[in-house]
This record gives sequence, C-alpha cells and structure tokens, in this order.
Amino acid sequence: GIGIREVLLTSGCPGTETKCIVRVEECQAAVDCGWGIPISEGLACVKMPCIYIPPENRFKYVWKMLSPTKTAHILPNDSAIMEVCRDTHSVTFQCETQENGNIVASIKYTVHAKTEMQTEKPKRIETKQSRRKTTDTVLVFCLLTGIIVTVGVIFPMIFMILHW
Repeated sequence: GIGIREVLLTSGCPGTETKCIVRVEECQAAVDCGWGIPISEGLACVKMPCIYIPPENRFKYVWKMLSPTKTAHILPNDSAIMEVCRDTHSVTFQCETQENGNIVASIKYTVHAKTEMQTEKPKRIETKQSRRKTTDTVLVFCLLTGIIVTVGVIFPMIFMILHW
C-alpha cells in the first residue's frame, strides 16, 4: 500500500490527554491503512481524502458507505477528496485507492452525527481553557522564579561592589 498511518494510544498518555500518537508509520505492506483524520471538519460538513501520492490522477478512487448490517454501498464519487454533510446518525466511509485494477490503499472515516458534534464541542472548549490555565500558571511561576533569582544575584553583587 501507499501512505502513512498514525498509531494511537488510548490509555497511559501524559497529562489529561485521552489519546496520544505513539508513532507515525508508512503503509507499505498492508493495503489497509486504518482510520484517517479529515482534511477539514466543521459542524455541518467534512472533507475526507483518499490515500494517494502525486500524481493524483494516476489512481482510481472508489468510495463506499459502510453499514454493519448491510453490504457496502458504492458511491458515485471517484475523486481523491470527498465532502459529506453530517446526518442525524453517524456514517462510516471507506476509500479504496486503486492502480491498474489492484487496491493499493484503503482508509476509513467515521462522520459523526450533528448531535454528537454539538455535545462534543463544549468538551473541546473546556479542555482548551484548562490547558490555558495550566500554561498561564506555569508562565507566572517561571516569571516569578526569574525575578527572584535575578534579585538574588544582583543585590549580592551590588553589596560586594560597595564593600570592596
């Protein structure tokens, strides 16, 4: 296959992170490159790329909508990037990158429902705010430590110069 994939750790990450990247590796042997991250993701729509290397037009792209109870539904989109708008329920998509009739890479995406995104957004904001508070606390600590060290060095030097 072609492309890269991220190997994620879902427990044992530093700090309060729930997911962290363990490593990024090339997908060379296996065709299945796992789960991808959309190019852009908003509350209304998502843009998802297939796996490809330049030139983009040397490959054929087959997009499928996957369902756990039904067979995969092949979509008419044959481009390297597909944009879908969120629905009332989550949907899983898969893109197969083909060259000369052979599948060289495959990647999947789950597009979450609008309601899931609306409930997930406050968590993200809360996490960013808590990170800011932690960062601010660390910066204030460093600043105060720097001032104390500076004063602790300058006053003894002045004292030594005056008594010399």
